[in-house]
Amino acid sequence: MTVSDTKVTWLTQDAYDRLKHELDELIENRPVIAAKINDSREEGDLKENGGYHAAREEQGQQEARIRHLQELLRTAKVGEAPQNDGVAEPGMVLTVRYDGDDDEEKFLLATREEGAEGEIEVYSPDSPLGKALLGAKEGEAREYDLPNGRTQKVTLVRAVPYGA
Repeated sequence: MTVSDTKVTWLTQDAYDRLKHELDELIENRPVIAAKINDSREEGDLKENGGYHAAREEQGQQEARIRHLQELLRTAKVGEAPQNDGVAEPGMVLTVRYDGDDDEEKFLLATREEGAEGEIEVYSPDSPLGKALLGAKEGEAREYDLPNGRTQKVTLVRAVPYGA
């Protein structure tokens, strides 16, 4: 991966601190997983040793998460929430209305790591909907392609900074 391939991820200071804390805990936990693997290995035949395989799987998942968090935090742009100017950008909670539907949908335009667990739906700025809405002003309609090949029209009803 070259520097030009690296994407910057917008994070609030709170999200950065939370992810850094998770990374630190995962790194501190490495010896615990290694000990679990060693203990399981000593139980005998590795082919039929479920505990060993489970510990190795857990180690693999943990190492993948560590690498993901390290890269995310390395490329993160940490700052305050964006201005409350009604323009769709990362870090904004967007309220949208789809053409032909009276209901409104509300979501955070950000990375999955930015959103608080289950508090609000998170859509990536790289998703088709996210790309279509980037830079839109309140009241502006945009279109994006659906997976089935059709086009969906969506109107930005409201854009406010996350946590505002």
